[in-house]
Amino acid sequence: MTDWPRLIRDIHDFPRPGVLFKDIMPMLADADAFATVIDALAAPWRDVPIDVVMAIESRGFLFGAPLARALGTGLVPLRKPGKLPGPVLEASYALEYGQDTLQVQAGAVAPGARVLLVDDVLATGGTLLAARELALQLQAEITGASVLMEIAALGARARWDGTPLRAALVV
Repeated sequence: MTDWPRLIRDIHDFPRPGVLFKDIMPMLADADAFATVIDALAAPWRDVPIDVVMAIESRGFLFGAPLARALGTGLVPLRKPGKLPGPVLEASYALEYGQDTLQVQAGAVAPGARVLLVDDVLATGGTLLAARELALQLQAEITGASVLMEIAALGARARWDGTPLRAALVV
């Protein structure tokens, strides 16, 4: 097991002044660290019935795809506007530094499908709440959410609805 948290760097004032960006690229580049992270993300969900992982663009894809593989589920990407063909559903949300929107293809999962929401960082919680809204629009059952790291000082967990939420690292 590697000490993967030491491979996450703080980058001040990126992408805008006043934002503290968590740079995970050194951790991703280390094969042992990345494998350890995927194992840690999968562990709480191994015995939980899940049909599909819904991964949030874009860094959530880096964890969602291998996590879906580890759990033996399908993968549904939640994308920024204009990236998905066909009819889409959307949910807008506030970021620490602006506004954004997520979309999912209409009918991406069957009603009642058990989904796990996956992202890289839980900061203010807006992105994860938008993903939750999209899953509900699809009439999916939200089994839980999994993130690489949670920035506890920003208090996003208090905005969550009590559905299981697991973070591999809390900073």
